[in-house]
Amino acid sequence: MTLEAREKLPRSVLFLCGMNAIRSPIAEAIARATLPVGIFIASAGVRAGQRDPFVDAVLAEHGLSIGDHQPVRLEDLEDAYFDLIVTLAPEAHHAALELTRSMAIEVEYWPTADPSAATGTRERIMEAYRDVRDRLAARIAERFHSEELSPGGE
Repeated sequence: MTLEAREKLPRSVLFLCGMNAIRSPIAEAIARATLPVGIFIASAGVRAGQRDPFVDAVLAEHGLSIGDHQPVRLEDLEDAYFDLIVTLAPEAHHAALELTRSMAIEVEYWPTADPSAATGTRERIMEAYRDVRDRLAARIAERFHSEELSPGGE
């Protein structure tokens, strides 16, 4: 990444989805692995959620982890300011737009399917989660001019 491209990056990014259980933690893990270390990256949800074990499984396929991450609600982020909020679900986008009434925040909407709606075999469900992971990785690489995520964390 060139110095010019690095200077154009936001200093802080929040990935926001419905419950901070699937889409936003995946995006946060990918961004932490591919963006420069100096960027503050976080994730949150509009509502309370429960950690999803499929997230751990699809991230592990690329050598990533969300560690001991537990879902966090947007309103639980005390005094947090972000240069950019990337919303991944309609309800998250509406919540982020509300914040722009009182703060100068850039908001981008990246519509992302909810893989928890997938049914069938474990492999079919994993494919839905992989699709979300891969689409988010590609979008992050494109938006932030970063390296694309490669299998096994290579």
